[in-house]
Amino acid sequence: MEFLKHLDLTKLLFLDIETAPGKAAFGELSDDWQKLWELKARHIAKDQTPEEAWERASIYSEFGKVICISAGYFAYAGGPIQFRVRSFFGHDEREILAAFAELLRRHFSDRDARLVAHNGKEFDFPYLGRRMLVHGIALPPALDLAGKKPWEVPHLDTMELWKFGDYKSYTSLNLLAHTLGVPTPKDDIDGSQVGRVYWVENDLERIRVYCQKDVLTVAQILLRYMGKPLLEYDQIHLGV
Repeated sequence: MEFLKHLDLTKLLFLDIETAPGKAAFGELSDDWQKLWELKARHIAKDQTPEEAWERASIYSEFGKVICISAGYFAYAGGPIQFRVRSFFGHDEREILAAFAELLRRHFSDRDARLVAHNGKEFDFPYLGRRMLVHGIALPPALDLAGKKPWEVPHLDTMELWKFGDYKSYTSLNLLAHTLGVPTPKDDIDGSQVGRVYWVENDLERIRVYCQKDVLTVAQILLRYMGKPLLEYDQIHLGV
């Protein structure tokens, strides 16, 4: 992929988000929100009741919330390039989003900066933008896409790059990692279990670790696309 070979790795921010339903159970919603979810559920889960379908609410930005954002970046420290990951996570979604928006404004607002995610154009990037608007947070330039031409959008999507123009199928991060010989991140939970781990087990730390592994995998996949060697253990720094 010739285009990727000219990218400055230090200008890329790799990210992954984890989301959960906005409430622990359908019954905790107000009457208005219950009616709105019932309408939604008719289209997405015809074989389930609204209560049963509520576990799917996390993937819809109107009904879910962001509970973790992990962000990774490359940096040089006098030797082999290093990959560092930090996370914004907790119960206060507005606090998480505001801190992440500030990171984008401070360090990833220039013309050459790009956000990188797997299926990010379909999920992560729009979800973040919508939830920031819900909380009245000013969109950082990297997420403010209104009026921009397609080639002006500073986003890279590892799933889109894998399609080579084919729009028929979805390729999971786990499948793509296995295909390219990248160590798989799916050695604990998967995305469908995050809501339960959050609301039932209250284990944000487990979710953070899972989210950071996905970010690392996205970075490794992009390195494969660029024809570069994968990161070694001593080049990876997963922080809090």
